[in-house]
Amino acid sequence: MNEQEQVVGLLEDIKVLLSHTKKVMNVEDLAQYTGLSKSKIYKLTHLKLIPMGNNPNIRQKFFDKEKIDAWLLGEPDLSDAYLEDQFNKNLLKNRK
Repeated sequence: MNEQEQVVGLLEDIKVLLSHTKKVMNVEDLAQYTGLSKSKIYKLTHLKLIPMGNNPNIRQKFFDKEKIDAWLLGEPDLSDAYLEDQFNKNLLKNRK
């Protein structure tokens, strides 16, 4: 690996570290921060199982880092089986 590639790698590492200091994150930032996939994050937002911003004028989802930290420390159930069960319950509730 040459010196230029090393510098680029270091800059990318710095960029990731700086993104963790943000107070408000979007889905991509949250995926990097938590290690969750974007798909799982969208499922959680759809089921309202993850704390997120509530601005009806903005289509993009935003997340407060402090609320996410508290939510993660509460050990949420993020298993696919649980999310599918919640989704099915939501569907049945909306049919009535």
